[in-house]
Amino acid sequence: MVMFGGSVMYRSRRLFGTAGIRGPYLDKVSPELAFNVGLAMATYLKRRGVVNVGYDCRLTSPLLALSVAAGLMCGGIDVYLAGLVPTPTLAFSIPHKGSIGGVMITASHNPPQDNGIKVFNSKGMEFTVKDELNIENIIFSNAYNRVSWDSVGKVEFDYTQSTISEYIEELTTLMTPKHVRDRVKVVIDCANGAASNVTPVILRRIGAKVYTLNCNVDGFFPGRHPEPRPDTLVDLSKAVVKLNCYAGFGHDGDADRLSVLDSSGKFIHNDRLIAFFAKLKLEEKSGIVVVSIDTSLVVDEVVEKMGGKVVRTKLGKTHEKLVELGGKAILAAEPWKLIDPDWGLWVDGIYQAALITKMLMERGVSVERLLSDIPSYPQSRFSVKCPDNIKNLVVERVHERMREIFKNEVESELDFDGLRLNLKDGSWVLVRASGTEPKIRGYCEAKSMKRLKEIEDKIRRLINEELAKALK
Repeated sequence: MVMFGGSVMYRSRRLFGTAGIRGPYLDKVSPELAFNVGLAMATYLKRRGVVNVGYDCRLTSPLLALSVAAGLMCGGIDVYLAGLVPTPTLAFSIPHKGSIGGVMITASHNPPQDNGIKVFNSKGMEFTVKDELNIENIIFSNAYNRVSWDSVGKVEFDYTQSTISEYIEELTTLMTPKHVRDRVKVVIDCANGAASNVTPVILRRIGAKVYTLNCNVDGFFPGRHPEPRPDTLVDLSKAVVKLNCYAGFGHDGDADRLSVLDSSGKFIHNDRLIAFFAKLKLEEKSGIVVVSIDTSLVVDEVVEKMGGKVVRTKLGKTHEKLVELGGKAILAAEPWKLIDPDWGLWVDGIYQAALITKMLMERGVSVERLLSDIPSYPQSRFSVKCPDNIKNLVVERVHERMREIFKNEVESELDFDGLRLNLKDGSWVLVRASGTEPKIRGYCEAKSMKRLKEIEDKIRRLINEELAKALK
């Protein structure tokens, strides 16, 4: 039986994945779990203070947010309930309000029946793996610290939405163009998510002509699936062309992600955007660019040409490497997600949209012109459904066969988050277990479509064969 602040039976000894705790409501993420995470966080923090709590537009999010808040208060922590906000806005609010931490209820780009819990430190940075393990240990060992009736935490509600208004004001100030060559037109598709009343406002305030798509908040995500992929952004693509816009922007449900379409409605590979942002930072100062294991070699090419250095790390953990490297790191990124430490230690898709819009206005060119000197290589990202209980076994077997199949072609390998083989011809392949869903993920890149298809076909076949064996 699941109990609030008591012994809990969990299917796995790990609750946190690559992006917090995430999964189907009740089956993986329940009010009881949310309460226990809140109480465990209060126990772990070991001091009085305020924790900011926010949530996205999913139907179960207010319930889970209140459950987390109750757990925090049970452990003696005061709660600032920020309400329905984008994840970057919640993260921004933590250091700006002098809070000791934050919790965001969101499943990001997952379907509406899912939900999740992300936990942040006092700087607005997501908890490290070490922090997450400490939270889990408190929950699994039932080692909570409950306070007496006269020491429970207080709660403050953000009735005026000052969390959002302060974020909008500061980001608008930062991104207002120094000079404007053209008042560009852009379309923003917020997926009916938490940024629907935030990103369009900021882009308008910095001077762009903004058209909106799916910018009414709705937890069913009726406009499209919340993951901003090429196949889910078809309507956005059509709008960009029809309205003769410079660019199109697509968020996920909580706006930590951003996808960008050019003026012809074509999807721009996220790795090219990372390379572009890295180039902008390296024009200001030299340093290290931290990227996840699944990023393109185009990032390496651009960064090294600018005199910088690329360091790869685990998916979802670029923030940890960023802090580990200290002032040497000037940017951290993974596809869809960017952290600029000069703005904050959180992933921020709204910041990305504002920065690109600022560049468009200052330079008076379309987004494809901005990226004209950054190459694009054929790439494939795919997923194969696989039960969680055999996922790691299947991946291990696939890795063994990958090393055998490509043994004469490998130039180097990375094995800290799945297995990535960098091949001598500039191609690479990565297979890893998803940290948030019952899936195995495959990634390939090559210098030609023919070579890409050849590699992808081999990897898909390997995964399907080993999955079939494990299911017998």
